[in-house]
Amino acid sequence: MRTFLLPDLGEGLTDAELVTWLVAEGDTIAVDQPVAEVETAKSLVEVPSPFAGIVETLHGAAGESIDVGKPLISVRTTAAAGLPEPGAVASGGAAAVSAPGSDAAGEAYRQEERAGSGNVLIGYGTPDNHGTNRRTRAPRRARTNAAALVPAPAAAAATAAAGTVTLEAPRCINPLVRRLARDAGLALMTLTGSGADGLILRRDVEQAIAGAQAPAAETAPAAEAVPASGTDTRSGLAITSRTPVKGLRRTVAANLSASRSEIPEATVWVDVDATALLELRAGMKRRDPDNTPGLMAFLARFVLAGLRRFPELNTRYVRGEAGDAELLEFDGVNLGFAAQTDRGLMVPSIRHAEKLSARELDAEIRRLTSAARSGAATPAELTSGTFTLNNYGVFGVDGSAAIINYPESAILGIGRIIDKPWVVDGELAVRKLTELTLVFDHRVCDGGTAGGFLRYVADAIENPGSVLADL
Repeated sequence: MRTFLLPDLGEGLTDAELVTWLVAEGDTIAVDQPVAEVETAKSLVEVPSPFAGIVETLHGAAGESIDVGKPLISVRTTAAAGLPEPGAVASGGAAAVSAPGSDAAGEAYRQEERAGSGNVLIGYGTPDNHGTNRRTRAPRRARTNAAALVPAPAAAAATAAAGTVTLEAPRCINPLVRRLARDAGLALMTLTGSGADGLILRRDVEQAIAGAQAPAAETAPAAEAVPASGTDTRSGLAITSRTPVKGLRRTVAANLSASRSEIPEATVWVDVDATALLELRAGMKRRDPDNTPGLMAFLARFVLAGLRRFPELNTRYVRGEAGDAELLEFDGVNLGFAAQTDRGLMVPSIRHAEKLSARELDAEIRRLTSAARSGAATPAELTSGTFTLNNYGVFGVDGSAAIINYPESAILGIGRIIDKPWVVDGELAVRKLTELTLVFDHRVCDGGTAGGFLRYVADAIENPGSVLADL
């Protein structure tokens, strides 16, 4: 009997919500077959089994929250299930995957995790996590027919008799990497890992599929409201539903609350004539329609140039346990940008964005937006920003008093670009205008710095040719 513990799905997350089971007790499963769909605070993930055999126990019901390191599923893999003993066929060191504390290999991986490698062995999870399971809503219908994923018992028995069945997973510890390989039709057993002790990493899979992109994950189901009865004592109205705040929404709520409660924010804004920028881009598009960056890429390029002149807005204010405070300065800019998805507002970030051209920024913006909307963005991509750019003009609004993406120090918002009357060279003209709004942490800089940065970006939009020439 092997018990698979819920692994750390990334960035030290402590729990995940069990959205739906993809298998049932008594089913025969194969290595790497998805057995459950879970939702963390950052993404929706199908969790594959590292064992083959017969499902003995499903630990938990759909809708429950399961702590990392707690049992997820128990699988009967011994001869009692009509399959060979695991030790007879385990390959690539995979036999080390078992209950915590059972062997030296597992301990080695736990030591690696404590050292901060970010690698977490499936079946081990994060040590010393404790919590209480709580039923939060009725089970959702599985997106995948579990029966279609289960190999026929006769076929499984025939394979076992031949002595070729694989009972445990190869040395690939990340569910997202397993999914990438599975979607590409790639057998992990055929790969040689480039990580420590032959560990299969994401780059190994990407190289094996010759740069092919993994299919986008399905959009996460919308949160379901749990019907409830009763009357609200404050309003006197009947309560028709109760929707638990969890997963991504809970994380967003916590960050927004922390931002408003801890950061003394201030706001400055300016109207900007974007006519010259639109004309510049239109000219580029006529000459090269398939290789012209979007407006967000140009705006990102101007923001990065502004942060180079006013680096205070790319710092972080931190307070120590003794009450002392300091400002952290960074060697580079991880530029976050707000992306609206079916699961809510996400802020993926472009690492070392200051090193990229407008075309490269455009490609990264498109890639990360697609990943965030499909649920494939990694926790690191969603939590590593140092400054955020928010284009709320796509919602048809002119301005917004945005909330800083905690724990960053500033966020720049861009409103819609519309025709408005504007004075040019002493005469009234119709121009393409937008509004820039900068919200900043007043602890990291004063209004002069914030105003200087905002004016620099505004001047770059109004005179893009001269600024782009220096980038």
